[in-house]
Amino acid sequence: MKLKTIGVSLLFAFLLVACGDTDEDNTVQESDIENMKELVQEYSTGNFEDETASITSTQLIVTENDENETVYELPEEEFFVSIAPYINETHPCTNHSLTGCQGEMVEEEFDVYIEDTEGNVVVDETLSTMENGFFDLWLPRDKTYSITIKQDGKVVESEFSTFENDCTCITTLQLL
Repeated sequence: MKLKTIGVSLLFAFLLVACGDTDEDNTVQESDIENMKELVQEYSTGNFEDETASITSTQLIVTENDENETVYELPEEEFFVSIAPYINETHPCTNHSLTGCQGEMVEEEFDVYIEDTEGNVVVDETLSTMENGFFDLWLPRDKTYSITIKQDGKVVESEFSTFENDCTCITTLQLL
């Protein structure tokens, strides 16, 4: 119920922005972006039996059991990515299912370091995976990043990017 209230509020906020005064600055309000992030977080951490949610590089797509689909546009400047480090088991994934993807390493801590191609450090902290074995990040769009993940002497290094049509689900990072 709380989630539907948030969803309706978010939809109303988007309608207000779309139908509001037509001045030249049609920027999305900061509160709208935060509401979208909260909605994504609710789906990532919640347990939903009557609807599913997936996220592409540009949209959050919520589908109810009756196949009624609601599509929310994501922030223009930020890209959502969900990462599931693994040791033994993984699954192929392109667009993250917030309500369905399950990673191997549930509620575990990792040292995560991410920098862009210019050498700017974007993340340098200990992150925990959720019950689904993933940790979620919002990163600047249209960039390529290098990532290093460490846990208990095991490490993985890789690259990923946040351009339109890039993967929002990264399940290829095996700790060795």
